Amino acid sequence: MEPNNEPNNFPAPVADNGKTAGIISYFTFVGWLIAFLAMHKDNKTEIGSYQLRQTLLLYIVGIGFYIAVEIIIAMLFFMGAFGLVIAFGWLTWLAGIGIFVLWVIGLIGAINGEKKPIPLIGEKAQTMFPGI
Repeated sequence: MEPNNEPNNFPAPVADNGKTAGIISYFTFVGWLIAFLAMHKDNKTEIGSYQLRQTLLLYIVGIGFYIAVEIIIAMLFFMGAFGLVIAFGWLTWLAGIGIFVLWVIGLIGAINGEKKPIPLIGEKAQTMFPGI
């Protein structure tokens, strides 16, 4: 059997610049944990750190928002203010769309490998979590 002297057409492996960790961090908090612990912790990159900080604050804001909303709606319900419960529910729905839009903006930035801050929270995230 003769050795194959034909060149292979496979691309050379490319070093990850943190873009993959940034993208994965946008897919649920479990994705954030996987991106941080398995991909970023031992191979810190500027882009990976930037995106992980943003997604962490986005998750904290989103979870905090929904906990506060549930408490307010429960209080209004037990007070018998059913009209306010419905109105507050609609406002909550609109705010949820706003959080989703922020998530999409951040994800697009991660896919493009950019250090583009998410509106309203992106710059704050960079100062709040400097250890990431």
